[in-house]
Amino acid sequence: MQFASTRNSEINVPFSQAVLDCLPSDGGLYVPAYEDNLSQWILYMNDQTSFSSIAGALTSALIKEEFSPIISEAIASRAFTFSPKLVQLDENLFHLELFHGPTGSYKDFGISYLASCLEHILLMQEKEAIVLAHTTGSAGASIAESFRGKKRLKAILLYSKGTMRGLDPATFYWNGGNIYPVEIDGKQEDCIKVLREIYSDKDLVKRYGLTLANTSNIGRLLPQTFFYVYAFSRLKKKVYGDIYYALSSANYDNLVAGLYAWKFSLPVNGFVTDCTPSLGNNPAGSCEITDSRIPLEKRGSSNPIVPANLERLENVFSASPAVMRGLVFPSEITPEDQKQAAQELFTKYNELVSPQTADAYAAVKKSPVCLADDDSATVLISRNHPAFYSDSVKRMCGRAAELPENLEKLFVPNKVEKTISPDRTAIINILHEIK
Repeated sequence: MQFASTRNSEINVPFSQAVLDCLPSDGGLYVPAYEDNLSQWILYMNDQTSFSSIAGALTSALIKEEFSPIISEAIASRAFTFSPKLVQLDENLFHLELFHGPTGSYKDFGISYLASCLEHILLMQEKEAIVLAHTTGSAGASIAESFRGKKRLKAILLYSKGTMRGLDPATFYWNGGNIYPVEIDGKQEDCIKVLREIYSDKDLVKRYGLTLANTSNIGRLLPQTFFYVYAFSRLKKKVYGDIYYALSSANYDNLVAGLYAWKFSLPVNGFVTDCTPSLGNNPAGSCEITDSRIPLEKRGSSNPIVPANLERLENVFSASPAVMRGLVFPSEITPEDQKQAAQELFTKYNELVSPQTADAYAAVKKSPVCLADDDSATVLISRNHPAFYSDSVKRMCGRAAELPENLEKLFVPNKVEKTISPDRTAIINILHEIK
């Protein structure tokens, strides 16, 4: 498969280049350059097919020009020693839990897959790469866990003052590992600003082999399509009608990944989500993206540090707007809607969920498409463990979600070994040190 820019379909690069270079030179984002019919793989899988096997098969099918089936399977098996979980709540409602990775977040899947792919690509090309990332906690722990032991990958994790936590000191650079955590003497905005400045310098990016571990990198986003194939493999013998996925809009990454899965021939009838200032309904009640009214050529370059998956969503819509309007169903959700949805999931199904998952369920309750057919099924998607939102969950349901023992370490503060000012020179000095 080739990957094109959201701003120029004539830019086509292989997967390896899209993953290493991250961002096209025109300021856009990499997206699949064409649709690919994977139905023969998707329909073959069943509830006995492991998540890692699903990931390996789809990797082989999508990137067959670069990865052999054996390499694809090895990448997936190294990445996924954990799996999502699909829970049936009633005859028509299912709950896809994506928080069963090492740090309790759906990010574990994308980051672990990216790390595994990168390690193989770098080995084949005899290169090394460095990820520069700003984080406030769980994402940094996920990167550190996924990058642990990788010979050709290093990560510099920037934490705003007082937020460094959840890291295993054994992975630290000065202890023989490949993770370099550093505190920035400033705020989150300062971290983002200096990182954007560095990634905008193409000479620096090339000199130090810099790449990204957020969903600006298509190698982090692509494995999120595997969630939907996994769910379908568990549903196909239980559901005989339409299948809908209900998910939080968040930063649109899972919605975009679901639409890519649909483009790869996944059987799906729609995606139900909450409205945002950019994603909503027109006066006729059909889905529209308000940002698409601003031509791409009049926008600045995509911010590599703050993923712009809305632009990827626009890219999908622009290819087939009529189809998209019949596939994405946003609903306006109020705080009261969120609270009632969370309470219903708890009282009816004994499920405590995050506020984002409650938004998705509230959208289901407002969306007639999910209720139009007694044989249809809705899959509610949970991104992160509800214990991460303990105060909100308790406020909505009167009971806090319990934090699993294996996630307790994520909240243990780390001793700060190095603090730097939020400027380009200080970060370049670290790059030079570990290169």
